[in-house]
Amino acid sequence: MRIVVTRPEGQEQDLVARLARLGHEVVHCPLIAIELLGDEPIDVSGYDWVVVTSANGARELLRRARGPMPRLAAIGPATAEALGGADLVPAVATQEGLLAELPRPAGRVLFAAAEGARHLLPEALGADVVTLYRARELRPPELPSADLYVLASASSARALAALDTDLPVVSIGPETSRAAREAGLDVVAEAEEHSSAGLAAAVAGLPGGAGP
Repeated sequence: MRIVVTRPEGQEQDLVARLARLGHEVVHCPLIAIELLGDEPIDVSGYDWVVVTSANGARELLRRARGPMPRLAAIGPATAEALGGADLVPAVATQEGLLAELPRPAGRVLFAAAEGARHLLPEALGADVVTLYRARELRPPELPSADLYVLASASSARALAALDTDLPVVSIGPETSRAAREAGLDVVAEAEEHSSAGLAAAVAGLPGGAGP
């Protein structure tokens, strides 16, 4: 198959390599760019939990955090890996999954996320919110021809839908799948493990997905 990876520039290498090892022709066409929203220190002292919803948010939190790091809740394994480990990674990689597994009372919580992230969890917990970055949608002059697109974020799903394609997509997890379906995309598989390895496994499970 000819597969398009839509991750931001510089974040695609692992996924591209995994899909190529399966025997696919892989094209990188970034559909979002990550824009950081500041350099001010983030004081994490006094919090009982910091909740992080993406690997980009994890890297930016570590860059800007000051003070003793409290317990960390990561939405999925890729986010936990970017944090260097987490105290909680829910079985279901959604804000609902985090809410279901976060011990109660949670105490004082900091919600670290992207601009435009759902506020389900901070509203439920009365958490403070810090917005670390924005995902800016890109508009390539022409979409590469392909059999399949691979989506690793809700932002990339919305960006692809705006380009008016009916090609099938594989999603990294429930929130990306939800955004893709709401935007009218055809989600043919969802990664069980929300990581590059999980995306590659989801592709391999499709007809013809294991390569030649």
